[in-house]
Amino acid sequence: MTDKPTGNSDEDSVSLKRNGRTPTNGAAKQTLGMIQTLRRSIRRAAEKSPLSPGGKGSKVTPRTNTPGDDSSSRPPPSPSLSSGSPSTSPLKNIRGFFQKKEEDDADVPSQKGEGLKRSKTDPNIGATLLQRGADIRRSLRFGTKKDKDKNGKQESLIPVAEHVLEEREEEKQEEEVVWEEVEEAYTLPEMPHTPLSVMQINNLIQMEVLEEAHLNLLALRLEFNQEREKCEEDSPMELAKKEKDLNILYGNLREKIQTIVRDSNSLPSRNKALLVHVARIIQEEERRAEEPGGLQSSWREVWREAVAEGVQVKVEKVHLEPREQNASWLAVHLGLLGKAIVEDLENVKKELRSSYPPSFKVFSTYVKSYHRVVGQHLKKLERQVTELKDLYTLLNWILNSYKSEKIMGSQSLRPEMMDESVDLQLEDDFLKQLKDKYCCRVKVDMRSSLDKLVELEHEEIWKDSKTPEKEENILISQIDMDIWTQVKGNTSNSGRIDAQLEQKVISCCLEELKQFPKRFEAEFKRHCGAHSLRTEYQITYINSFNALQEHMDGYRDSCPNEVEAFRKEVKWLIVRLLQDLEDQFKEDVKPYLRRMMTRKWLTNDDDFQMLHSRTKLLSLHCSQMRPPHDQELASRLHYHVVREYVGQLMKNNYSCKNRKHETAAAKIRKQWSQLRDLFEDMSTHEWLHPVGDDLSDIITQKNKADIKNHLQPIVEHYPDFSKKHLVAVLNFRGLLRGREHQLILQKLTRLKKELGGAAGNKSQVLFGDMQVTVNTDCLSSLPFSCPNFCSPITGAT
Repeated sequence: MTDKPTGNSDEDSVSLKRNGRTPTNGAAKQTLGMIQTLRRSIRRAAEKSPLSPGGKGSKVTPRTNTPGDDSSSRPPPSPSLSSGSPSTSPLKNIRGFFQKKEEDDADVPSQKGEGLKRSKTDPNIGATLLQRGADIRRSLRFGTKKDKDKNGKQESLIPVAEHVLEEREEEKQEEEVVWEEVEEAYTLPEMPHTPLSVMQINNLIQMEVLEEAHLNLLALRLEFNQEREKCEEDSPMELAKKEKDLNILYGNLREKIQTIVRDSNSLPSRNKALLVHVARIIQEEERRAEEPGGLQSSWREVWREAVAEGVQVKVEKVHLEPREQNASWLAVHLGLLGKAIVEDLENVKKELRSSYPPSFKVFSTYVKSYHRVVGQHLKKLERQVTELKDLYTLLNWILNSYKSEKIMGSQSLRPEMMDESVDLQLEDDFLKQLKDKYCCRVKVDMRSSLDKLVELEHEEIWKDSKTPEKEENILISQIDMDIWTQVKGNTSNSGRIDAQLEQKVISCCLEELKQFPKRFEAEFKRHCGAHSLRTEYQITYINSFNALQEHMDGYRDSCPNEVEAFRKEVKWLIVRLLQDLEDQFKEDVKPYLRRMMTRKWLTNDDDFQMLHSRTKLLSLHCSQMRPPHDQELASRLHYHVVREYVGQLMKNNYSCKNRKHETAAAKIRKQWSQLRDLFEDMSTHEWLHPVGDDLSDIITQKNKADIKNHLQPIVEHYPDFSKKHLVAVLNFRGLLRGREHQLILQKLTRLKKELGGAAGNKSQVLFGDMQVTVNTDCLSSLPFSCPNFCSPITGAT
């Protein structure tokens, strides 16, 4: 290629009239003629390419060379610039011409079988031609298919094979350097002495012959500046017209550059070579920024905006299904978006980066554009997100997935991403607003779920009078597990997103739970106020809310105030349920207790049997209750039964005569034993057990004088046992008055003084709050010296 070709340079000149243009000078003719010559050369090569549809080059068919025709044994000679043209002007755009649409080439007739004649070549263009020639060959992808004749003998294809091997070697060399960036320094090709017309320059811009267009534009700009300096005052209209033309051309050039850059990540193979010229134009315009005639705004910033526009196009092309058609619309979209981001950045890394000088920081620019554009895209998506699962998906993608190895941390983007930020560029309050929206949605969903639980309980349990389930003989419901599962799910999900968000979610759940016990109680009373299984249900929910409280105690470290507030609400609900159980039992046994220590009681056991059966049922209910509430309820009712049973002795309902006191004492002892057996396993009030036997010992004594010897046990066990209580017991025995009566009371007084602090626990009160009714007939026989006894009964001690 270093030899100077001999041929007619007129073949490189093609009239511009076909495109509606008229050449203005010889240099323009030669330049555009060279372009048409290159097109014809490429057209012939494409027809022979195995990749060309319908082309004749799909198979390599050997033929006998004639002395006058050796074009088949060697590739066609590379065309060169005609004399007087810029040194590298058209050849740098060969790939651009080859990839233009068919209408751009329709004007040039196909000339099969005719090789290009060489024109005069600048000796400095050798290296460039080799490089561009390799580009052409690589674009055409010549094949090395072998044809066999009918006898199976292989024809000799040595000239073609050598040519193909040379191409492959050159392709390998090209592939080795494809990862390298364009050098920062460059030499501006020589500008034409006379620029093309405005229309011709504009046509070059539209045809994406950017280097030629820019060189002519610089020449036109230089011409404008020179004319302005020479004849500034003579022809202001002509200068204004040229300045306007310059602005229009520069605007068109900038728009074309923006389009190329914007589409470069979508069409990398088409725009890769063009991007080299784009970068050089930007560099040159930045260098000439202070010179008049150009555009004032930053070319580099326009390039960045174009990159961002391309990224915007990529993001907007990601498929997004309507919410109504796919419940997982957001998760699917974000998955596709992440994949598109990685693929595009891989393409930037492998393809686009090598078309720019290092100062452009191409990969970094694309990464930053994605941070910004995706952040804006997510802001739009957020307006459509209303459900909790979608809010979780969005937050998790922003805070975790985007930074992870799935997207920005992908192995395929290393090591370039090592020095880049992996955080999205979001508005200042966007994340806070999104987290607040998430927490509000948690509260709304939590309240809705709790209401649905109550409705479900009504539909499946209360409405059909279904017996509650049992687990290890404990009545249970699924309410506590359902609530705990939802709270745990919410906190676990939010914890995977952000620790601070997890604490907020826990707080939201507990705040909503705080209102639940009262709402549940109201619904329970409305549906089960007179339910046959009301007692079983109450025990079930005492157990359930107790278990729920224990579950929520696990969040005490995170939200101590909210946990304590919830505990109080649960506590009062359980207290009210226990109180209702207690009131029910008291109401049930009230008529039977009231008939104790009467004439009927002495001869009939029906009332006591009913009392016993109710107490036995109470024992069963308490056994189905979780600690500590089982013993708490049993102890309170144990106290109530003892006090009411013993209290009947204090009401003077009956007085034993004719030695019936012995029968009464035996009956009291027997019944007391049965009651004690029932309460022994479930009550903690062991101190109540002796009272029945202590009173039986007093009542059963045949000799009145012996009663004084059996007072000490009851005084020791119950320090609040007083004279009025002893008078009532003596009255029931049948000892209403007399000297023995007085001696017994005096003995009690002495015992209480003697024992003093040695008596039992004074905090354990049994007799102190018992109502005592005394027969007034006995008062007439009392000595006047007993003012204390004659004082109001409620004050006697």
